[in-house]
Amino acid sequence: MKVLGKYSHLNGEEYLIVHHKKLYKEILNVIATVDALQFRTKISKEKGRKEGKAMWNPKALNKEYARLFNAVGWRESKRQFYVSPDRKTAETLERMDFKAQGKYLDSIGQPRLYSYNQTDFVKDKVAVEVQMGKYFSVTYDLFVKHLSFYSGGMTNIGVEIVPMKCMQKDMSSGPPWFEKEVHNVLRHGRGNPPVPLLILGVAP
Repeated sequence: MKVLGKYSHLNGEEYLIVHHKKLYKEILNVIATVDALQFRTKISKEKGRKEGKAMWNPKALNKEYARLFNAVGWRESKRQFYVSPDRKTAETLERMDFKAQGKYLDSIGQPRLYSYNQTDFVKDKVAVEVQMGKYFSVTYDLFVKHLSFYSGGMTNIGVEIVPMKCMQKDMSSGPPWFEKEVHNVLRHGRGNPPVPLLILGVAP
C-alpha cells in the first residue's frame, strides 16, 4: 500500500522525524509491505453497492497490519484507570498512577469505577492505530485514546492509519476515510486534541 495523504497535528510528523526516525521508517515500511490486492475478497451484498462486486476486506487488512507490526516488535498496550464524574476528582486522578488512584478514591470515600484504554501497537512511546473498518473508532482514537495514553505519560505521539476516500469507496459502508477524519480534527481548532498526532491516508 502507499501513503497518499498526511496530516501532522501539533508537529506530530516533525517529532517522529527528529526523535524517532527509525520507528517512523518502520511504520512506513509496514504500510508499503501490505499487498492490498490480496485482500479484495469481500463480495458486496449491500444496497447502493454493485451486487457481487469484489471489495476491500477490512478485517483481513487489519489482521495483516497486526501481523506485520507484531513481526517488528510493536505490541498492544493497555492503560488502566478509575473514573469519576466529579471534575476535581477526575483532574486529580489523571495525574496519578493506577494504584495511587485507587488509594485516593478510598481516602475520599468515592467508589472505584474501573475502566481502561487499549492501543493496538506501541513501541518506545509511539502509538499506532490502524482503522480500516469502523469510522466511529477513529474519533475515539484521536480525541480519547491517544490523549489518554499521552496524558498518562505512556506515549509521546499517536499515529492513525486510515484509508483514503479513493479506497474507502470500494469498501463496505462504515469505514473511515482520511479526508473526512482530517476535516474533523481541523474543525475543532489548531490545539484540539492537545496531543501530537500524525494521520496517514493509505490506498493500494
